[in-house]
Amino acid sequence: MTADSRQWFLLALAVVFFWLIYLLAPVITPFAISAALAYLGDPFVDRLERFSIGKWRINRTLAVSVVFVLMTGGLILLFLIVFPLLQEQVEHLVQSVPESLEWFAGTALPWLQAKLGLSSLALDTETITNALKSYWKELSTAALSVLSTVSRSGQAVLGWLMNLILIPVVTFYLLRDWDLLIKGIRELLPRKIEPTVCTLASEIDEVLGAFVRGQLMVMFALGAIYTAGLWLIGLDLAFIIGMGAGLLSVVPYLGTVVGLVAAVLAAVFQFQDLFHTTMVLLVFGAGQALEGMVLTPKLVGDRIGLHPVAVIFAVLAGGQLFGFLGILLALPVASALNVLVRHFRDEYTNSTLYHEEAESES
Repeated sequence: MTADSRQWFLLALAVVFFWLIYLLAPVITPFAISAALAYLGDPFVDRLERFSIGKWRINRTLAVSVVFVLMTGGLILLFLIVFPLLQEQVEHLVQSVPESLEWFAGTALPWLQAKLGLSSLALDTETITNALKSYWKELSTAALSVLSTVSRSGQAVLGWLMNLILIPVVTFYLLRDWDLLIKGIRELLPRKIEPTVCTLASEIDEVLGAFVRGQLMVMFALGAIYTAGLWLIGLDLAFIIGMGAGLLSVVPYLGTVVGLVAAVLAAVFQFQDLFHTTMVLLVFGAGQALEGMVLTPKLVGDRIGLHPVAVIFAVLAGGQLFGFLGILLALPVASALNVLVRHFRDEYTNSTLYHEEAESES
């Protein structure tokens, strides 16, 4: 096979591979979730394998079992704590929206008009309020209808149950055989490119590990800080706003901006005073200070190299192309591409093509 035909063959193989991923995205999704969980748990398994008591050392299967039980217990505990709180907060939000619209139309909007000199601007606040209430009622009814339809659908329920069974099983076996799988892939690589591929894979693993493991801890830590702070000042929607801001902090400043605006609006509506609004600002200011000085330097470091715009584009593009599977794969793919771009940039700046003009002038 000539070099040109080999390149065309590899290109066709890549096209077929991505086409199959697109077609099989619903089937691949639980396996992708399992692979992500195994990737997160593998370092802890490796640490347990190095642990020994006298001459007795923990083998791989026992280490995987310990980590698997801890991960499963943590997820179950998180679900049992988070789901009731989230349900309560969503119900409270649905009930308070019509009242919030009335307060905005009757109190906040006239105040803004008076302060900004817009009293001459005639707004039919009653019509606007009634329209927003109608749309909100329709939206709530549609959402409840979708949820009830999904809950009554035997196929959907069966799919969820299958995933609940499949994901833990696949995760356990991937965790147990993770090192063997990596070794097998490495042995299949052509000997000529094996050192380069392994070096790039090591860099990708470092970037991805720093981002995923570190950023997950930062997200949940910020969510806990925001939630605790908003709860201490008495905000009714403390959990949904605080945890939402923490989860959105995967993109720098996005979670803070969205959470701060939502918390200020909620505080103004609930308390209607300056003190609680100031306390909300202090909570988010303290969260940002802790993130910048403690959480990000300690948990993530400066090895990520993923620009916030690249993160946003990767998530949106992945979701558009492959749905939920694309969202799962967006950050790993972006991290890999980031390392490859750096590698090709270094190759280019060290090439004769880049230095050709300078050498000819000298």
